[in-house]
Amino acid sequence: MRTPLILAAALWLAPAVAAAQDAATLCQDLQQRTPQVGAWASYSLTGGKSNGSKMRMAIVGSESKGDSTFYWYEMSVENAKSEGMVMQMLVSGLGYSMGSIHDMVMKAGDQPAMRMPQQMVSMMASRMMSNLAAEMTRNCLDTEVLGWETVSVPAGSFNSLHLRQKDGSEGWVTLDHQFGLVKGVTKDAVMELTGRGADAKSSITETPRNMMGP
Repeated sequence: MRTPLILAAALWLAPAVAAAQDAATLCQDLQQRTPQVGAWASYSLTGGKSNGSKMRMAIVGSESKGDSTFYWYEMSVENAKSEGMVMQMLVSGLGYSMGSIHDMVMKAGDQPAMRMPQQMVSMMASRMMSNLAAEMTRNCLDTEVLGWETVSVPAGSFNSLHLRQKDGSEGWVTLDHQFGLVKGVTKDAVMELTGRGADAKSSITETPRNMMGP
């Protein structure tokens, strides 16, 4: 799963003043925007080890704790070789906030949904460097901006900022949907937006069981 997650992290910054202003605005928005409950985006993955896979990101709920609001961020993946995986994380926001995970639920195929023990949640949070939204914002100021382009994907045509990473990977990013990425290309894989919306529901409908800690 690492390839599509790293691929989705393609945000970079170029030296040109006008392009830098565009990138800075986009980076700031992605880092600070408030998650919208119900927002979702789906992607197709072709090439490489993830060929034929489908991925969906969504904000499927929120919880209030004291004066703070936390959001349930869901990522589900399906491919021809497995029954799929759903992971839900309770976070304070996207972007850098993804590094702070307060709860986590996972469901593999037809297996029961499991709530991770806090010790495991803390361990997972420290390893979320490959998380999609977090990588997008972390790498935002280390990229080359090639300019605004209209890019066509299965979900439609989008006016997107074309960006290129030092390793040659490219991404097209828009502010028109919660998760930003429209298309990403590496040397062996392509990720394209296939749909988006504002009516996402949790893919996990059962009450999660508590997993025993280490």
